[in-house]
Amino acid sequence: MNSFYTEEELKELPLKSYGKDVLISRKVSIYSNHEIVIGNHVRIDDFCILSGKIEIGNHIHIGAYCAFYGAFGIKMEDFTGLSPRCTVFSASDNFNGNFLISPTTKKEHNQIIGGEVFIKKYTQVGAGTIIMPHVTLEEGTAIGAMSLVTQSTENWHIYAGSPAKKIKPRERGLLNFINDYE
Repeated sequence: MNSFYTEEELKELPLKSYGKDVLISRKVSIYSNHEIVIGNHVRIDDFCILSGKIEIGNHIHIGAYCAFYGAFGIKMEDFTGLSPRCTVFSASDNFNGNFLISPTTKKEHNQIIGGEVFIKKYTQVGAGTIIMPHVTLEEGTAIGAMSLVTQSTENWHIYAGSPAKKIKPRERGLLNFINDYE
């Protein structure tokens, strides 16, 4: 038995839409599946969580144990990826002390804040990274492992740290291969 859903099983999930050559581990937890769009040539490994409004483009790999909390939306463009154990939050509780913090309390006692997370083309995120709400990782961004991303990035740069800081420009050699996929 293959550890990924078969084509017939994918049809039963039911996702809002999905493309061809999609491999989703049977060990992935999917919530709000009617809001999830997955493109072509996508692989999602074991123990990931997909929750909320999520759009995943083409040629994307999401490593094991990644979590997407997409209440305000998460978009990943083509040729992007998340290494294992990354977490992407498009929403967060307000921790300023004026509100309770739990889905078990009354909604009027909570304040959820956030905004869409946008991961643009050719971006790679290193293992164990956390991406906070209302962040755009511009085209070609590389994020080092174990980083905390709280602010949007500039295109074609490498970032790392907690909080993530710009380290240096990133090479663009990978663009030489893109025509092979069109």
